[in-house]
Amino acid sequence: MDFKGKKVSVIGAARSGLASVEVLKKLGAVVFLSEINSAEKFPDTVGLLKKQNIMHEFGGHSQRVYDCSLMVTSPGVPADSDVLSRAVALNIKVISELELGFLLCRGKVLAITGSNGKTTTTSLVGEIFRQAQVLCEVAGNIGQPFVSVAGDIGDNGWAIVEVSTFQLEWIDRFKPKVAAVLNITPDHLDRHKSLDNYRALKLKIFANQNGTDASIMNFDDKILKEYKSVSQTFNFSTKSEVENGCYIEQGRLYLNKGSRKKAVLDVNQIGIRGPHNTANACAASACCSAAGIDTEFIAAGLKSFKGVEHRLEEVGLTGGVSFINDSKATNVDAVYWALQSVFPPIVLIAGGRDKGGNFEILNDLVKENVKSVVLIGEASAKIAAAFEKVIDVYRAGSMKEAVIKAYELAQPNGTVLLSPGCASFDMFENFEHRGLEFKQAVAQLKKRLE
Repeated sequence: MDFKGKKVSVIGAARSGLASVEVLKKLGAVVFLSEINSAEKFPDTVGLLKKQNIMHEFGGHSQRVYDCSLMVTSPGVPADSDVLSRAVALNIKVISELELGFLLCRGKVLAITGSNGKTTTTSLVGEIFRQAQVLCEVAGNIGQPFVSVAGDIGDNGWAIVEVSTFQLEWIDRFKPKVAAVLNITPDHLDRHKSLDNYRALKLKIFANQNGTDASIMNFDDKILKEYKSVSQTFNFSTKSEVENGCYIEQGRLYLNKGSRKKAVLDVNQIGIRGPHNTANACAASACCSAAGIDTEFIAAGLKSFKGVEHRLEEVGLTGGVSFINDSKATNVDAVYWALQSVFPPIVLIAGGRDKGGNFEILNDLVKENVKSVVLIGEASAKIAAAFEKVIDVYRAGSMKEAVIKAYELAQPNGTVLLSPGCASFDMFENFEHRGLEFKQAVAQLKKRLE
């Protein structure tokens, strides 16, 4: 697309919004950034906008925002917000930063979504591509906005993109060569209102694919098992053999492609632990196989990859107690898998901003593996009501207080697991900030004990 002289409004001044503004400015567009929150929340952004002479407003959306032919929205802006609803009513084209990145990308796109495992699987796919020495950029919801790197990807390169439902709300032509949905469990119901709406948005990743593309789906997920894609389907499973894709059988990971079964490696050779990560490894293997990566490089990547920050990250041993940072666990299903991946007895730190999850489904697992629970954030009362009947529950007013209390409860040789099951925005900027605060609190505790 030719953006030179085109009036474009960008909604949202966070990471993806700022990236969109900077790219559009370089492409010659007349850009206007509009943010509903006050400028005090974005001191560095305001300075950057002024330095680059980019028009902007903070503290609300004025009529100026509708003086455009294209509106690019950040994922944090709800689809039913007043600013986007009015833009649609005025026949202004609205797209997501993900869509903008796709329009600028000359290479192939491998896109991954799902309720859980997106970041780990996307990072693992990137590691396998690097093992195969295939040019790629890992971006998207994982941290680096897609639009920031899209224009740098050549015809022979790949964009490995983590995709959220928020980004898929406003796609139009987005068409990944390989698209994967890892799983679908209740999440973001506070925004999407129902599981049906949430499911439809996840499956939208396949909307523009055709017979030359590949769809990767979890054969163990009932919703995905029944979904029929128009593209070439590659399944993955940890429970049963699949005709085309990746599966686990008797402790080994296999690839089936065109009825040719090939053993990749033993499951215990995979560099990331836990049953959910075995599924992530299968998903990544299926994605890479569909993209044409040879088995030897898939095996090498599965062995060398050791996980991502804030996802079952081992922080260290302090006073005989092990600390694990799972701040990326922002829904109930992620906590479910975390509690099966960490050696008990566990003291669980949970809580934050509720996303509509049902914590009671964890009760059997909590009763079996968890010694006690320390709660933080807005959802404390709701989670306490779910857990109090099966376990001792404590409250903390800060992450530092939660870590100290959890340490006391975990002695002498237990494990403190931060796995919140909630969004972070009540107390922290994002899940990364929450995880860093946890690690800092552990470091302070260790120093005090020395």
